[in-house]
This record gives sequence, structure tokens and C-alpha cells, in this order.
Amino acid sequence: MIRVNQIKLPLSHGQKDILYKTAKILRVNPEKIMSWQIVKKSIDARKKPEIAIIYSVDVYVESEKKVLAACKSGQVQVVKTVPYKFPEEGAETFSCRPIIIGTGPAGLFCGYLLAKNGYRPLILERGKCVEKRMEDVEKFWQEGVLNPMSNVQFGEGGAGTFSDGKLNTLVKDKFGRSREVLKIFVEAGAPEEILYEAKPHIGTDILCKVVRNLREQIAAWGGEIKFDAQVTDLCMDGNRVTGVIVNDTETIPCEAVVLAIGHSARDTFEMLDKRRVPMEAKAFAVGLRIEHPRGMINKIQYGQEENPLLPAASYKVTAQTSSGRGVYSFCMCPGGYVVNASSEQGKLAVNGMSYSGRNGSNSNSAMIVTVTPEDYEGDSPLAGVAFQRKIEEKAYQIGAGAIPVEPYGDYRLAVTGLKPTASTLQQEYPNFAPTVKGAYCMANVHDILPKVLNEALVEGIDLIGQNVQGFADSGAYLSGVESRTSSPVRIMRDETGQSAIQGLYPCGEGAGYAGGITSAAMDGMMIAEKIGARYRRFV
Repeated sequence: MIRVNQIKLPLSHGQKDILYKTAKILRVNPEKIMSWQIVKKSIDARKKPEIAIIYSVDVYVESEKKVLAACKSGQVQVVKTVPYKFPEEGAETFSCRPIIIGTGPAGLFCGYLLAKNGYRPLILERGKCVEKRMEDVEKFWQEGVLNPMSNVQFGEGGAGTFSDGKLNTLVKDKFGRSREVLKIFVEAGAPEEILYEAKPHIGTDILCKVVRNLREQIAAWGGEIKFDAQVTDLCMDGNRVTGVIVNDTETIPCEAVVLAIGHSARDTFEMLDKRRVPMEAKAFAVGLRIEHPRGMINKIQYGQEENPLLPAASYKVTAQTSSGRGVYSFCMCPGGYVVNASSEQGKLAVNGMSYSGRNGSNSNSAMIVTVTPEDYEGDSPLAGVAFQRKIEEKAYQIGAGAIPVEPYGDYRLAVTGLKPTASTLQQEYPNFAPTVKGAYCMANVHDILPKVLNEALVEGIDLIGQNVQGFADSGAYLSGVESRTSSPVRIMRDETGQSAIQGLYPCGEGAGYAGGITSAAMDGMMIAEKIGARYRRFV
């Protein structure tokens, strides 16, 4: 197969233009191309407001060797794709079907592969199916009634379901798992474009439907998902797991348990700690959401506020502060919303969310700074969890249960004493206001985080503002607290994928081995492969 890279076309173009430009680079007639498919599509905004689209295309062509010999372009290369392959079944025999705890991306994709290959997994989820979960989340946002077991963090699909649905990952992949994740999403109803977009995303509205379809496919292959089924304890024989206890009442025997519990399962972390499952506190990041008008971000990135041929613009920014702490954007949501993502009573956490159209009036991202075990109190494996809870409790108190919001100029004044300058942003966008799912109020956001983190965030945002005009404008809105960026805990595992407790397979973002939907799904796939290579199919 031949891959043609750097196929540059104007913003307004059609499918035939891609084919003809590809043929021109290969020096062949378009009729000589037997088949072709886009493998990557990205936006080139280096000469804004003139925007171009860049493609990479895989081509099957007549007389491939002859074409390659005649083509001198460095844009052309021979490629061999790596198809994903599940391992041959192992030799050991299951006495009970494998159990997966959690239906986030790690649990769903682990369950999907095990079910597809005949292992009939039982998946246990403390929350509700995605349809009922959506009702609980909307009720929370509209009425403030929190269901601790069914919310933005817990329920079918995991925390990523109520996010932007970003599917890009920086994980190096030599096994074809990343591509397979995208293919499975498409088969479950996601748009085909995610297979080749440089920054693929689904959006919460479509992701909810995809998650439901994955569940139905798992069931069709003989798997089972039980909702309202929280694993409250493990049954153990020495250093081996023998079963799980559900809702403190039901015991289910098993010999393989996948811990795909998500980064907010704090009560489960506590249970594991009591059971002496080896864990350690790890670094993660905390910060605040920053909002700007979507048109402003579009203008910065594209040189134009609106263009029906362009998606809402995204950005990725970073700065190194004088204290040595890095400040960077995380989970950027173009045309999105700040959402109340709380999961515990008396505590408040925020996240960002976009629908598939990304057509909200504002764009937001988390501006975060890394915290390490040195920042925590004590040396417990759960010290990072305690740190999270402390700042979430402050956020709840400051906003009296609503999301606290503060203009950046006021936040900066409170942190540094520097008087804010007039807001150009507010002058150019007089209708600019926070776009929030859930109640919010103007409050002292600067009282949430420790002083050293506030100072790092101000310095970082100001540094970014020196290069990105308007980013550090006094009128931008900050809301908090962003505390669930990743797990504050790592559950240790060895090369077999198991904990020191045999039969226990820590997996995904909650266990400390992933960061985002795709990487968590890939980790779930890897654990499914470990189980498949060890055991025979369950009959």
C-alpha cells in the first residue's frame, strides 16, 4: 500500500479534489487508483485567515512498483498496517466467568473483547445505565439533587461520557489497539470521521448512544452488565481473590477480577487499602476552568470568528513558571460548557463538556498545575484523595453548593495584589457570560487552592497571555475546582497485569494506567488480552 502525505487543499473542496491531487502527486491518471481512503485530516492555519486542509491518503494503485519508481516526491511512502489481533486462548480453565468492575472505557472495552472472544464476562457497575444516568445528571444540574451513585463520575460509560468525548491519545501503539478502539466506536454508531481526524471527538450526545450500543453488543455475545451493583468488598484466600461482594449482601465467586473502577471511586480505594492491595499515591493535576467566547478563540486560531466550513477552534497551551511548576491546558472544550461534576455530598468538582456540534457560545479548558505526593499531608496511598476532598469541600463552601465563578482580573488581584486592567474581551463581546451546566455564582475562587498553586496559575496564565492575545484578559471567567484530571492513586500490577493479589487485574485511569477515553480503552483491551492468553474460553 502507498501512503501519500501532505495533500494540501483549500478549505472549500470536494472528494474528487482529494483524488485528483493524490493522483497528481503520484503522477498517474485518477483511473489508475483502484481504491483509496483518508487516514489523516488536519487543519493548516499557519497563514490565517487563509485556511487549508491537509490529508494523508492510503492508495492501492495499478503497477505499484512502477509508480513508486517514477515518483520522486518525499510525500510518498510504502506502509504496512498492523491489524489488531486478539491472542489465542490460554490453557487454564475458568471455574467462574471473569468479573469486570466498572463500565468506563477500560471496563467496557475489556468486556467487549472478552465477550467477543467467548469469555462471557460479568460487568458490575455501581451506577445506572446511560439512559437513566442522563436523567439523574440533568436533574442534578437543574435542581441540585445529587445521586452519589449516578452522576457525572459514576454510571455506564464512566466520567468520559459527560465530557467532550476526545479520542486522541499520545500513547505509542505497536499493537493496533488505538485504531481498533476507533473502529469499535464507529461500529457502535460514532461518525466515521473519527478514523482519520487529527483530533477526533464524539461529543456527549453521541457518546451516550455509542455506550448503549456497546452494552447491547456485549450482551449479544453472552456477556452481562449489572447496574446498581457496587462491589463493596473482595473475598480472598491468602493472596488470591476468590470472589466479590456486591452491595454488602451478595457474594459472587470468581478467580479473575478486573479493577476498572475509575478515578473517583474513593470508597473502593479505601476498601482496597484495608484489604492491603498494594497502592501508592501518585502525582496528578488540579486547577480551574477558564472560559472565553468561542468567536474569540476562533479568531485567534483561524483569523476569523465564524466559518461554516470550520469546526470550533481548539488550543493547547503551556507555560513553565519560576517555581518550577508547569501550567498547562487540559480537556479543552471548544463551544462547550463548564459542568458540575461532583460525586460526593458537600464537595464540588467541575469538568468541561461539549456536544458533537461544539456550538456553545463559549470555549473552555482546565488550566492546571501538577501536584505531587510532596504536596499532600501524610504518606498514605490515599493522601492524594484527601487533598482532592479538601479543595472540593472548599469549592462547595465558597459557592454554597453552586459552582463558584470569578473574573480573571479579580482572581489575579487577590493572588498578586496587581490591579486588573480594563477588559478588552468584555468590550468586544458584551454578552459574554459563563456557560455552565448546573447552578453557579460569583464567588472568591481564589480561596479554593493553596497559595502556591494560585501563584503558579496566575504566572502561567499571564505568560500564555503574552503569546496568545486576550487569553489572560481580566474579563475571562475562572471556575473551580478542577480536581479529577486523573487518578491520585496507582494500584500496582506486574507484567502479567495482576496485582500482588493474584487474580486481581488493576486497569484503566482509576488504577493509574491511563489518561483519557482512548488510552483507558486501550488499557482495558490489554488486560483482556492478558486474561485471554491465560485462560480457555468460558463455557
